[in-house]
Amino acid sequence: MGNFTEKEKLQLPKGRLARFGIGTDSPTAQTTIRSFFRGLTDIVYPKECVSCKNKITNYAVDDLVCFDCWTSIKENTPPFCIRCGRHLDKKNLTKNVCPDCIRREYHFDRAFSPCTFEGPVKELIHEFKYNGKDYLAKPLSRLLINFIGEYRVPVEFMDLIVPIPLHEARLRERQFNQATELSQYIAEAFNKCLADDILLRNRSTKTQADLKTADRLVNVQGSFSVQENTVIGGKNILLIDDVLTTGATASEASCALKKAGANIVFVLTLAN
Repeated sequence: MGNFTEKEKLQLPKGRLARFGIGTDSPTAQTTIRSFFRGLTDIVYPKECVSCKNKITNYAVDDLVCFDCWTSIKENTPPFCIRCGRHLDKKNLTKNVCPDCIRREYHFDRAFSPCTFEGPVKELIHEFKYNGKDYLAKPLSRLLINFIGEYRVPVEFMDLIVPIPLHEARLRERQFNQATELSQYIAEAFNKCLADDILLRNRSTKTQADLKTADRLVNVQGSFSVQENTVIGGKNILLIDDVLTTGATASEASCALKKAGANIVFVLTLAN
């Protein structure tokens, strides 16, 4: 829970408290060795904001993200593209789909994201994903949970929560899968089954962030499969990842799920 005084809460724009989960309950994270040593480090060194790296002097969310950075996260606001979930500008409202999605085919049915991939949330995701800060899953998952509630993402109709998997080599390197960490909070918050072992990454691929759009599609093509003897026929699945850019990774993962018999596949990411 964010350590905000009533005075600070009143300074927030209307609706921001609910959207960002300040003052709301969230799933209880299991204590880890990494968290223990982080606590010891905090005793010796002053806390600093994970996003802006400035020393935290007053208020912070979970003692991790300063007030200014947290409230500067740029929301992805409606109207949304009915395919990728990005904000639609006025000239595309009548089509209900953005220009990029008109030219592309996805295997998922629809995607949702609470934020745009810029500013503080971009830095937080980078620290979470590449610098081993798995404890950021707790505050970041609030963005997802509150977005689901505010925009009525139909999680109640989903049968399984499935994280995008990492290849075993990448998992050894990072020591955790950021999508799995987020999925655990989503599954707990909405009392859904977390199926973190049914989707497999068959081969190690290049990091998508380093590739152009066309190369991203080729890079992940055929890289996912579903665990043998897994029964997902007719199931509705909520696929979780950190960022949706071209949608190539989410689409290929959805393709594997659809081939295995999944009914609907929605994608939920922190940012797009």
